[in-house]
Amino acid sequence: MKIAVLANGAWDFEWGSQVLKEVDFLICADGGANHAAFSGRLPNLLIGDLDSITPEVLKQCENAGCVIERFPCEKDETDLELALCRAEEQAHFVGERDIWLYGATGKRIDHLLGNVALMLAYARKGYRIRLVDPEHEMWILQGRESIKRSHGQELSLIALSEKAVVTTEGLYYPLQQGVLLQDSPRGMSNVFLGEEAVIQVHSGWVLVVLPK
Repeated sequence: MKIAVLANGAWDFEWGSQVLKEVDFLICADGGANHAAFSGRLPNLLIGDLDSITPEVLKQCENAGCVIERFPCEKDETDLELALCRAEEQAHFVGERDIWLYGATGKRIDHLLGNVALMLAYARKGYRIRLVDPEHEMWILQGRESIKRSHGQELSLIALSEKAVVTTEGLYYPLQQGVLLQDSPRGMSNVFLGEEAVIQVHSGWVLVVLPK
């Protein structure tokens, strides 16, 4: 079951209409519902203070029987934080560990940095938030993972902990229990030698970024 959260960041409607077709359970954080509606999809759950959703789309959601949770504007959590909390509940219920996150880049860099912080919080709880937009895919890794992509594609590894110990296979610049530091860009812009690379994060937390 593919569970996704759609935030109110930058959005490509044509690309979005394709990716949302693959989603089984869609949660929209406030104005993310505008993006969904314009891409031909309404959420299963709409959540937030609802100060960004248009009255027209809100009416569509109400008429379609979407579950709507309205919160006050003055609250400790962001709308996306609330949406991810509901996504975690749904993922736990169906036994999923991956949650897809769309519309969470662009517009404001402070929001993007806050979203990466949320990704780290969920990684520490055992969930993988896969943040995707038309130009990137990113997630946080601890442990071992095989990644399939095309020869020559770039990949960046960014330490989110003070340091991370990493081994890689199948990349142009190999690491053998190499140390990536939080204050150094050493892991940027590596390149696939073939169609598969293996990344093992022995300790620490690493943000994997795949430009498309």
